[in-house]
Amino acid sequence: MATTTSLDTSSITYGHTGPVLKLENVAIAYKVRGGEIEAVQNVSFEINRGESHGLVGESGCGKSTVAWAVVNFLGANGYVKRGSIRFLGRELTGRSGEDLRRLRGDQIAMVYQDPMQALNPSLRLGDQLKEVLTVHRGMADAEAARRSIEMLERVYMPDAADVMRRFPHQISGGQQQRVVIAMALLNNPALLIMDEPTTALDVTVEAAVLDLIADLRREFDTAIMYITHNLGVVARVCSKVGVMYAGEMVERGLVEQIFKRPQHPYTQGLMRCVPKLGADKASSMLYPIRGRVPPPHSRPIGCVFGPRCDYAQERCRMERPALRTMPNGVQVRCHFAEDIDPSQWQPHEDVELPTLREVVASEPILEVQHLKKYYEVSGSTIKDILGLRPKSYVKAVEDATFTVQKGRTLGVVGESGCGKSTLIKTIIGLEDSTDGKAEFMGFDITGNIASRDIKLIQELQMVFQNPDSTMNPSYTVGQQIGRPMVRFKTVPKKQVRDEVIKILQAMRLGETYYDRLPRQLSGGEKQRVGIARALASHPNLVLCDEPVSALDVSVQAAILNLLLDAQSKLGTTMVFIAHDLSVVRFFSDDVAVMYLGQIMEIGPAEAIYAPPYHPYTEALLSAVPIPDPTAAQKHIRLEGSVPSALNPPSGCRFHTRCPQRHFAPEGGAVCATQIPPWQETDNGHKIFCHIPLETLRTFDPVISHKEKD
Repeated sequence: MATTTSLDTSSITYGHTGPVLKLENVAIAYKVRGGEIEAVQNVSFEINRGESHGLVGESGCGKSTVAWAVVNFLGANGYVKRGSIRFLGRELTGRSGEDLRRLRGDQIAMVYQDPMQALNPSLRLGDQLKEVLTVHRGMADAEAARRSIEMLERVYMPDAADVMRRFPHQISGGQQQRVVIAMALLNNPALLIMDEPTTALDVTVEAAVLDLIADLRREFDTAIMYITHNLGVVARVCSKVGVMYAGEMVERGLVEQIFKRPQHPYTQGLMRCVPKLGADKASSMLYPIRGRVPPPHSRPIGCVFGPRCDYAQERCRMERPALRTMPNGVQVRCHFAEDIDPSQWQPHEDVELPTLREVVASEPILEVQHLKKYYEVSGSTIKDILGLRPKSYVKAVEDATFTVQKGRTLGVVGESGCGKSTLIKTIIGLEDSTDGKAEFMGFDITGNIASRDIKLIQELQMVFQNPDSTMNPSYTVGQQIGRPMVRFKTVPKKQVRDEVIKILQAMRLGETYYDRLPRQLSGGEKQRVGIARALASHPNLVLCDEPVSALDVSVQAAILNLLLDAQSKLGTTMVFIAHDLSVVRFFSDDVAVMYLGQIMEIGPAEAIYAPPYHPYTEALLSAVPIPDPTAAQKHIRLEGSVPSALNPPSGCRFHTRCPQRHFAPEGGAVCATQIPPWQETDNGHKIFCHIPLETLRTFDPVISHKEKD
């Protein structure tokens, strides 16, 4: 959060009737060896009181740089080169650092993606909250404590008084973000800047934070600048949106206008990259934007989007377009915006799309029966050391039972801590199972990985969420992809290089990447290398742990298409973990929903996303941000945090948070005492719940659509 010295700006705050923030033709540059580069060029927009303005675009488009310029956080070599930034009518550019600090004072606050950037791990949360008021307002300690508790309650923090006594590491990530938001709002700022504040949060926590942001905008009449790459989040919380590309604002207008009919080719491309909730790979296609965002020092002479645009003409290559206002009020930076009809768009020949094949029923390749994974918790008391106290266990996976047929994809969803990653780590052998059976291709895989046959290891590979943590920075891309080929002898040594180049080309990378080091690759390119390495041994089963969660929407679409293409050509079976339910629905043939170590619902993907739902699945679907302002979504929010797996609730593990519990027998009392039965619908769809299927079928769909004009 950005706060500085105190200054009474009430006359400015409440006497000013114009925009809270107004940028006009702002250019932001950084001094580098040999000159300077302009990271942002000619950006103009304004935010009024009580308005939420979103900034979207791929990484490297300049969204965060604009926010940093407003709060004067550009570093020693960054500066506003030209243009105007006016806050509450006062010009911010050209002033000294001290003048800027005195003017802003506590009127501008910033919330970062990682709340720990704003929280001191060595201080209690109460001390950090009170400091905002005691330093900037000169408030007495007792009054500051009272105000801090009130603000924590305003952001729906459970047991706010107790949270004041805790350290940052003693609360969850979602609670940390709520503390930072409360801290930002203590002085009632006129402008709140939020830079990807929900990216690292679970979908249910994200939904609660987004609800909170909408409430704060109405209650405090605060102007909000919201930076994100998630179009669904923009559709939910923003009234206006600006689309940035390569340091320029290319389209800006009301959210409903732009989502209903985007007019700039880049905005249209972003929309085509995002899977819609309910869409699947058989009926829809993701179209990644070809190419990549150009670096600031090598932007084209004409339209910056021209090299990636499917409508580019000679004029686009030679003349930089201006930001023009269209008849509907939307501003677009495009020479031919009036002539472009998105419904007539056809993919460019350079865009390689996956070849899909029909998945037919076949023999199971992976069978898991009553699998358990417990972690023993060692105490530090004398009784624990002497073995006089019963042992405690974290029940990370409990009674997991499912099968995966060859060539199909099983998606696994659920909140953090529900056991998704532990489940696949146990399957691949990174964790030993506690009990139960797991067979892959007829071989038992519950034992120690050291005892596995090398052929079995070859057939079972994994793609991790963070490729940096699995790539050796000292070895080239070619060496790292070739190593499994040499290790498992899938090709003769003399042919390894040629085979690696074939895989690189299949990953849309090419031969030039063979001798590159990981530090020379972008995040999306590293993930492609990780996928290439997993496929190098021609495995029968690939386990994917959040492989696209940290990627831009265009790179995400390209990676999903690569995985689909590899699956189709090689017949690979996959288990796919992701927190984005839209991605899971699009990519998966079957879906398992996990909560606190247990599978709550499992079945074909199309069955999971329509009634009857398990109440937990229903809550997850209602929390997903949908990139469609016309979509009407049920408002179901889970109360409280996920219980501890060290001491899970009796009966149904979800009963302590279940919003539909009263529909169960005995008014829900049975949920607290008895383990639910498995209820099966048609086509192998199973629900682990006490509520009768007849009742679950009567629930309305989570998503419906408003009447369109």
